Amino acid sequence: MTANTNTDQNIPAKLTSSLSHLDANGDINMVDVSGKTATTREAHASGQVRFPIDIYEKIKAADGMTKKGSITQTAHIAGIMAAKRTHDLIPLCHPLPLDKINLTFTFDDNLQAITVTATVKVTHKTGVEMEALTAVSIACLTIYDMTKALSHDIVIDNIHLINKTGGKSDYYHPSN
Repeated sequence: MTANTNTDQNIPAKLTSSLSHLDANGDINMVDVSGKTATTREAHASGQVRFPIDIYEKIKAADGMTKKGSITQTAHIAGIMAAKRTHDLIPLCHPLPLDKINLTFTFDDNLQAITVTATVKVTHKTGVEMEALTAVSIACLTIYDMTKALSHDIVIDNIHLINKTGGKSDYYHPSN
């Protein structure tokens, strides 16, 4: 017995056929990658944590150190852990043997923000864009958690895929 998630049958056939996680009936399935060839795939994602100007200046002057420790070091570890656990967090993601996970943190004075960028790489049958996006998201949430005592006017913003390569089709975000 399958649970039909499309009980109203409101999903247009054209949309159903273009979403890889939906079958012809609109039922949710994990994509079958067994027939694909393993290739080296890489994805880059980015996001920002924006602060009120006075809080941003305090954090930057302290080089990211707080009472809880280093913001960027803690967020770096959190992002790595998140990328490795993406399949546990997002239901239809495949578990992947990741080859590389790297995060960078940049203080952006114009935006009063810390910009987080993640690079994830694998040699496998499916891409790693969700792992890169998850790494950025959790790193940004970690920064928020470590700084929320300073202000609740902190904004997590602009989380997006920068690019992905190595699969059936490459992607490059228009702004990059």
